[in-house]
Amino acid sequence: MTTAQKTLASGHDWQVSDVVCTAVAGDKPFEEEHRSFCVAAVTRGTFRYRTRQGTAMLAPGAVLLGNPGACYECGHEHGAGDRCLSFHFTPAYMERVVADVPDAKRLGFADPRLPPLPALTPLLAEAEAARETGDSDAFEELGLRIAGAVTAAAAGSVAATRTPSRRDQKRVAEAVRLIELNAERPLSLNELADSTATSPFHFLRIFRHVAGMTPYQFLLRTRLHRAAVRLRSSDATISTIAFDAGFNDLSAFNRRFRREMGEAPGAYRVRRTRGR
Repeated sequence: MTTAQKTLASGHDWQVSDVVCTAVAGDKPFEEEHRSFCVAAVTRGTFRYRTRQGTAMLAPGAVLLGNPGACYECGHEHGAGDRCLSFHFTPAYMERVVADVPDAKRLGFADPRLPPLPALTPLLAEAEAARETGDSDAFEELGLRIAGAVTAAAAGSVAATRTPSRRDQKRVAEAVRLIELNAERPLSLNELADSTATSPFHFLRIFRHVAGMTPYQFLLRTRLHRAAVRLRSSDATISTIAFDAGFNDLSAFNRRFRREMGEAPGAYRVRRTRGR
């Protein structure tokens, strides 16, 4: 077994688990079945997800979507291992959520994933911080907020016109891994393209198609996400966190953090100990 699953919290009609997969390239994927609605936020690594809704390459910040009864496979031919925060909701739970989301007209996900989205970034950072600090009590509310946000985002999503080729998925997965390992230092488009043996123009195009954003947007979001998790889970100064994440200018960090998270770093940190 290459997957270890630890239940972090559960309640009536819902459960959240920390799922760590150690599969490597060459391991044969095996078919599994979603027992309930699944909303899994990828927090580390990359993998290929195939289900009846389609096939997608998932990277940190993306959200896997699964429907009850749907069979699926996860493959790691492009990289070793991954880690996800996996929320599971019963149909009754999701029915109540869908009824309260104005744009949602159906029960069930039409697409296999959501790319990293600004609307989800603060919520996913809070969930990851709760996992790191062991704050299991936070997940009841977080689960409901994430279910609502994902339902709203999925209702407005448009399926890709074609499935990216495996070669393109492999190239993007390699670039994502490079960004993950070096997010704190400058990474140019040329360096990332060179790492995948493609031209910058072709690389930019396939990265946007596969990951749902540009390489720079992914790099910036990776830095901001790591900073958000540290703000919630450590007592390091804001400037230390900003510089460690790869920002050379504190004012630029504050400005970008506010734009991405909807509030200043200090206010975001205060909510660690205060009620919302």
